[in-house]
Amino acid sequence: MQAMSDTLFSPGIERIFEDFEFLDEWEDRYRYVIDLGRDLPPFPESARTPQNKVQGCVSQVWLETTRSDGPDPVMRFAGDSDAHIVRGLVAIMLALFSGRRASEIAKIDAEAVLKRLGLDEHLTPQRANGLRSMVARIRRDAAAAV
Repeated sequence: MQAMSDTLFSPGIERIFEDFEFLDEWEDRYRYVIDLGRDLPPFPESARTPQNKVQGCVSQVWLETTRSDGPDPVMRFAGDSDAHIVRGLVAIMLALFSGRRASEIAKIDAEAVLKRLGLDEHLTPQRANGLRSMVARIRRDAAAAV
């Protein structure tokens, strides 16, 4: 895995880092995560398929993957959840991974991002496992694309 300092983050995830640093209380951070989920584009009903459902999440989570052409395609992800906080976590993962080349995705240290945000200490074990399932699914889709 690439070290945090070696990884270039997208403007979206950098903004989330900055906003988290500004918020002192975890209750405010949870509200912010929920707001991130509310800001996600609507997820089409037609994409709520068994193939797009992320296994290993307690809440229902859907993740749709599209990619550009070529040997190292740009991967785009869209997602949704039936739980407000999880929908916000989906938004964080999309900010981290979407719009990157497939080869870059394997190099991103998602665990380090969760630590930097403090989420590793403030998520229930079930939500943390669900988040790992999302990351594994994103990495699997990226690996299949190269």
